Amino acid sequence: MIDHTGVAVSDFERSKAFYQAALAAIGYAKLMEFPASVTGHVDVAGFGETATGKPDFWISSGTPNQPPIHVAFRVADRATVDAFHAAALAAGGRDNGAPGLRLHYHPDYYGAFVLDPDGHNIEAVCHSPVASL
Repeated sequence: MIDHTGVAVSDFERSKAFYQAALAAIGYAKLMEFPASVTGHVDVAGFGETATGKPDFWISSGTPNQPPIHVAFRVADRATVDAFHAAALAAGGRDNGAPGLRLHYHPDYYGAFVLDPDGHNIEAVCHSPVASL
């Protein structure tokens, strides 16, 4: 089981602002931040669900990962996928796949993809079928 993951970013403040805005749509917030003087090498910020108070996604200042990383955040419903995509684009992300079904994965795979300021492919995905009326 993965406890946490993260990406290296070229402009820490810019990426921190991007992730604060984009991830707010899925119920995430910046929960921790430590400067290089504390970590001993780089600035870091941890994001996670506000309900848990535990960061599980981190950014760190430095040379961005090459090739860029793909991180997918599982969300409860398709409306949250849509909200994530809109928030990420408004925060300066680049579209890398509009919200929609990805039937080649499975019949209920509904995802959206954006590229962060360093080209990391960030996704929100819902695996649940649409509730019937």
